[in-house]
Amino acid sequence: MTDLRHHLRGLWLPLVTPFRDGRLDETSLKRLTRHYTAEAVDGFILGATSGEGMTLRPSELERLVATVRDEMAASRRSVPILLGLSGADTSAMKERLDESADWAIDGYLIASPYYVRPSQRGLVAHFETLADHAAWPLALYNIPYRTAVNMTNQTLLRLAEHHNIVGLKDCCASREQTIALLRDRPKGFRVLTGEDANYHEALSDGADGGILLSAHIETVTFAAVQSELRHGNADAALARWQEVAELTRLLFTEPSPAPAKYWLWRTGLIDSPEVRLPMVEIGSELAATLDREIQQRMKVAA
Repeated sequence: MTDLRHHLRGLWLPLVTPFRDGRLDETSLKRLTRHYTAEAVDGFILGATSGEGMTLRPSELERLVATVRDEMAASRRSVPILLGLSGADTSAMKERLDESADWAIDGYLIASPYYVRPSQRGLVAHFETLADHAAWPLALYNIPYRTAVNMTNQTLLRLAEHHNIVGLKDCCASREQTIALLRDRPKGFRVLTGEDANYHEALSDGADGGILLSAHIETVTFAAVQSELRHGNADAALARWQEVAELTRLLFTEPSPAPAKYWLWRTGLIDSPEVRLPMVEIGSELAATLDREIQQRMKVAA
């Protein structure tokens, strides 16, 4: 496994979980793994929101990790893996950490407890308990519009001092809060945006990278945005961003990851656009729009 604190930067992909007839589609999963490890991707998130992790049984989640790791071992390149976990019961979350302690992962991406709306003191206690218990490092996931509670910067800065908490997927939806966190964070604490539409903005503000569903499409271009900024080429970075900015809207027109799965199916990377309830496949109108966009991008590429 890797030193996660060093590797938690750049472009990370929250990999979709392919299904076929209600089951994990390991053939498509292997194809995805081969494809994206050959691209400019710096790490995978498995079983998080984009991977429909809350619909996966523990045995499926374990198989998901093993299949991706085995496929990488057989390829020319390996990237770090974070396992996405979420839950509102600290004790149950500790059990999930125990169950996955010997899996071939490099760390966890753990969202705030959802629905129960704990206080900031409760959030600190929750994450410190998990970080003390976990066999692998933790990256926090602050996404208040899903969990109904925002981790304040005071809370995040305290948690950032924990030796086993190495970074943050930032979806706080407040640029002001993010800029302040980037300014005040301790050395080595990584902040990656999880807001696809704000990727260029976040990188310009000093974020260390992005965890982007949209990067399943035009992966090279998303990676180039950060590369150009890193080399001081602001105009080139903006030009590359403008090539994909519309994708970050289009792929969230209906609940994610259904639009991305449709795109990956239509382009042959997965064998079915299937999602699990309560998610449903996209409607005919969006499907027609995506088909036109796919055809247009194929013409440009040709």
